[in-house]
Amino acid sequence: MITHPCFHPSLSKPSLSFLSSSSPPFLQHLSFLPTSPSITKPVFVHSVKPLHVKCSSTNPTSQSHPDHAPPISTLKIAIIGFGNYGQFLAKTLVSQGHIVLAHSRSDYSHVAKKLGVSFFLNPHDLCEQHPEVILLCTSIISTEQVLKTLPLQRLKRSTLFVDVLSVKEFARNLLLDALPLDFDIICSHPMFGPQSAKQSWKDLFFVYEKVRIGNESSRVQRCEQFLGIFRSEGCKMVEMSCQEHDKLAAGSQFMTHTVGRVLDMLGLESTPINTKGYETLLDLVENTCRDSFDLYYGLFLYNKSALEMVERLDLAFDALRNELFGRLHHVVRKQFFENGEKVKSVHDSSYQNGAASAFSSNALRSQDVTIPYEFKGKILESVDDSSKLKVAIVGFGNFGQFLAKTLARQGHSVLAYSRTDYRDAAQKLGVSFFSDANDLCEEHPEVILLCTSILSTEKVLKSLPFQRLKRSTLFVDVLSVKEFPRNLFLQHLPPEFDILCTHPMFGPESGKNGWNELPFVFDKVRVGNDERRVARCNSFLDIFAREGCRMVEMTCAEHDWHAAGSQFITHTMGRVLEKLQLESTPINTKGYETLLKLVENTAGDSFELYYGLFMYNVNAMEQLERMDFAFESLKKQLFGRLHGVLRKELFGDSEKLEVLQEKSVRKNGAALSSSPESVKIS
Repeated sequence: MITHPCFHPSLSKPSLSFLSSSSPPFLQHLSFLPTSPSITKPVFVHSVKPLHVKCSSTNPTSQSHPDHAPPISTLKIAIIGFGNYGQFLAKTLVSQGHIVLAHSRSDYSHVAKKLGVSFFLNPHDLCEQHPEVILLCTSIISTEQVLKTLPLQRLKRSTLFVDVLSVKEFARNLLLDALPLDFDIICSHPMFGPQSAKQSWKDLFFVYEKVRIGNESSRVQRCEQFLGIFRSEGCKMVEMSCQEHDKLAAGSQFMTHTVGRVLDMLGLESTPINTKGYETLLDLVENTCRDSFDLYYGLFLYNKSALEMVERLDLAFDALRNELFGRLHHVVRKQFFENGEKVKSVHDSSYQNGAASAFSSNALRSQDVTIPYEFKGKILESVDDSSKLKVAIVGFGNFGQFLAKTLARQGHSVLAYSRTDYRDAAQKLGVSFFSDANDLCEEHPEVILLCTSILSTEKVLKSLPFQRLKRSTLFVDVLSVKEFPRNLFLQHLPPEFDILCTHPMFGPESGKNGWNELPFVFDKVRVGNDERRVARCNSFLDIFAREGCRMVEMTCAEHDWHAAGSQFITHTMGRVLEKLQLESTPINTKGYETLLKLVENTAGDSFELYYGLFMYNVNAMEQLERMDFAFESLKKQLFGRLHGVLRKELFGDSEKLEVLQEKSVRKNGAALSSSPESVKIS
């Protein structure tokens, strides 16, 4: 008896263990099965064939105007499958002077005519034209069926067959099985498409394997002429085995499409405060969502390494979530069992002037969310003595030093305090460093700029000797979450202190080449009415406006709502991918380069920052759950389709027989015998 897996919609984490050596023969002959029972280790590729990367050094003029540089001899190329991708390739083939024919089940005769292509609805008519090259541009799923319908007997016996599928071992085995021995075979993968190559093909990868080429000089020359089509356009020509291609593609192309589809399910939208990392995610979604699910399913089904990548991505997401929840559990235990008296002291505490009631828990909540608008403050032509500020940076780590460089360059007087001794770094920047907070506060800075981590902010704020500051001092934070510091300031700062909550949405990496057009978000939480205090607040904001920042004023509540859907998701996806230990490959797509860059940008930030984004943004938990749900939904789509294929293989014949029997009963008006022999399948 043949056993088969059960897919139940209530399973939140469907097990993949059914795809093992005990699977039915149908599944065992498909090429998506993992070759190793271990699925938690990174993929390491050992090529069975030397890798050759051949970057052509063609004339730049011929690359820009390929129609001015026709090949030495033209080829007669028949494109089978004349959809978007077939038409995309046909444009270049025609521009290079080749004779292009086309066949497709859909009638693309009008499109073909515009491109200068001869279109044939009947494959017999096309094959009787004796094309030198058959270029298969079909979908992965339909390739086998299309190949079987071609009248191979009408072709010349030495015809060259080329496929451009995104999976290669499947295509290689299919062509070897279906084609006569005297046909030549090239398995190729142009790792670009109409979107990524709309400008040109220059420096884009073209991967190929000469699976079977006859020894005759004419056949060898024809093969090189076909490859020359892509070489002359400036492609990076990479020769590698189909096996190695699929291992690399599972870790790059399939992963890129998977991440893009998960993010697409989240319904991500551009916000007024997009970071560079979030912009890359939006671009990734735009590039991948245009591809059909059939393409994605084909990448999964016909690449035996893809299943391993799905499982590794699942494990990586679970590991990150466990890290977050583990830290959260520790904090809650500490809150309930180690600091029991702390809650009581917070409720009993009040300001010395008795004004604490004005800042009750209800007052600390952000009011109606307002629509963000650009900062309209006047940018001074020069920083004169009257507009120079004495700014004390509290927390002089990487970000504090990053801001100090610009403050000092603009002529402001910069002081700094940190628990770690940064005296040498401060001296190089022209900053006065203090190891004692009392000494710093006695200098009476006009602005206290908190550059601490999210987790340490409350502790640092409580340790500052407010009594040594001027009573109208302006407090500014630069945390990545905003409602938390807003409430913290309102609760712990004396009411006569001014409060400005800000978030420069860039850092030492993304802002290393300047701050122009980078968003700076701020909320004037509490600023006194007199002109001097208003001017001081505007002078501080002018520091960033003068550098070209895009100044966006919005409430702390709205900031956190936007940031949970952009910044937190960006960091989450970056950290999940980091756990997969993704590495650059010889055939990176543009989408995969985006993922690698995302990992590079987010991995440089500490887990403390990421945990702070999760812990102190009320919207973060919802986004985490939505991401989990999106990934589970995508897996159910994949495995649901696989389940359908399996059912068709196991029960298709018997179900078809039942339908025929029912039709026969209705037609003849007599019931057939229900004995086992009457329905036995021969």
